[in-house]
Amino acid sequence: MSIVPMKALLESGVHFGHRTHKWHPAMKPYIFTERNSIHIIDLQKTVKALEHAYNLVRDTSADGGNVLFVGTKRQAQETIQEEATRSGMPYVTARWLGGMLTNWRTIQQRINELERLERMRDKGDFERITKKEALILSRRIERLEMLLGGIRQMTGLPNLLFVVDIRREETAIHEANLLNIPVIAMVDTNCDPRNVDYVIPSNDDAIRAIKLLVSKIADAALEGKAMRKDVEEEPEKVVRSAPASTDDHDLSDEELLGAATLAKISSKKAPVVVDDEDLSDDEDIKDDDIEDEVIEDEVIEDKTVEDAEDNDSEEDED
Repeated sequence: MSIVPMKALLESGVHFGHRTHKWHPAMKPYIFTERNSIHIIDLQKTVKALEHAYNLVRDTSADGGNVLFVGTKRQAQETIQEEATRSGMPYVTARWLGGMLTNWRTIQQRINELERLERMRDKGDFERITKKEALILSRRIERLEMLLGGIRQMTGLPNLLFVVDIRREETAIHEANLLNIPVIAMVDTNCDPRNVDYVIPSNDDAIRAIKLLVSKIADAALEGKAMRKDVEEEPEKVVRSAPASTDDHDLSDEELLGAATLAKISSKKAPVVVDDEDLSDDEDIKDDDIEDEVIEDEVIEDKTVEDAEDNDSEEDED
């Protein structure tokens, strides 16, 4: 099943090209026919090219890459901003600054300057300076936000470039070609497609056509992000389920302890086995000891009695 049905493309006017005398010969393979001095684009090739671009954007987004949406013409500005914001991708809608890709370090410095001025404004530092200076800084913030607001969250060069109207965005495509950044573009019959890596032949002037194709590219970016989240959540589930498996199966002491430790524990826990004969011998010994003690006591008592009688007899003789 195709990403966009042919009926939707026809209703949006994607198949309408420019007048025949404005055409570019390199677009001949993408032209189906001519009607009323207007070229008609082959929508079958449009569908195939859109599917290929959709898969490419989805895979790039799934790998953590960024797709820079570029559309500075009036018909595309609002659509580009809405769809890029919806998909969380950077965009350029006001004007393409020369060196935005090839001189990214300088552009990054201007973004940092914009953030610094905004922090000053939020802290109330503008109230401590004169009104004229505060007005100049406020105008600078507005201009930087207009030019760089769409790429302020972009930390590096993009992985893909999606362009509407390659004749108007010739500088952006040239910079992308210098840096070997793949370019996906909506190409009309009056454009040269040789500098574009992935050509989507379509009408780049109709608002409905632009909105339809740009929304599909944004959907591809969202689908790639969803795939990336699913892949990141799977290792977390495995880590969480691992301790549960150890609770279900209790390990024995033999599996956890070493041989030396087990030997010490067994020696401490081993009961002392005593034979009955040994016990009887011990009892006999104890009984003999008790009898000897009793006999000694009786002898002592007898001696004391005899001594007492001898003393009494001696007293009587006296």
